[in-house]
Amino acid sequence: MLKKQNVELDFIIDRLTNSIFNTISGDCFQTEISVLTKADLKTVQKKNCWNFNWKNEYKDLSREVYKLTIVNNPNIVQGLISITVENDHIFINLLESAPFNIGKNKLYEGVAGNLVAYACKLSFQKGYEGFVAFTAKTQLIKHYEKTLGAYHFMNQRMIIETFASRKLVEKYFKTF
Repeated sequence: MLKKQNVELDFIIDRLTNSIFNTISGDCFQTEISVLTKADLKTVQKKNCWNFNWKNEYKDLSREVYKLTIVNNPNIVQGLISITVENDHIFINLLESAPFNIGKNKLYEGVAGNLVAYACKLSFQKGYEGFVAFTAKTQLIKHYEKTLGAYHFMNQRMIIETFASRKLVEKYFKTF
C-alpha cells in the first residue's frame, strides 16, 4: 500500500465573513456545504484550472470531500476541502478555492475561511473539541497564526485548538 504524502497547503484567508462576499457587488451570500458528488467531478478538474486532482481525493475511501456552494445555487462549486477523521482531530488534506475565487480579481472572498470553519465544526460534532490540523507551506505559517488563530506545532504542522475553532464556527455557522 502506498503511503500518502502530506501536501503543504497554501490557501489564503482573505477575509473572515459571515458567508461569502461578492467583491464586485459587495453582497454577502449564504453558503452550504455538502458532500462532493461524482457528477461534480466533471467541473473540478485541472482542465478547468483547478490545481489539485479532486478525483483522486474523491476515490480515496479514507477521505471525505466537501464542496462549498451558495444557497440555491448548488451547481457552482466555490471551493473544496478534503479531510480525514483521525482518532482525536480532523486533518485537512487539501483545501482549494475555485479558480475564479483566487487572486486579485477573485469573485468571492471568504471561501477558504468558510471551509476551515466547516472542518472545525465537524471536529466539535465528532467530540474532538474543535481540534483541526493541517500542514502549511512554511511562508504561510504566520498568516495562519494571525488569521485562523492556529498555532505552529512542529515542522510545518498547524493546529487549531478549541478557542480559535469555536470563534471560526460561530462566525460562519449561526446554528452552532
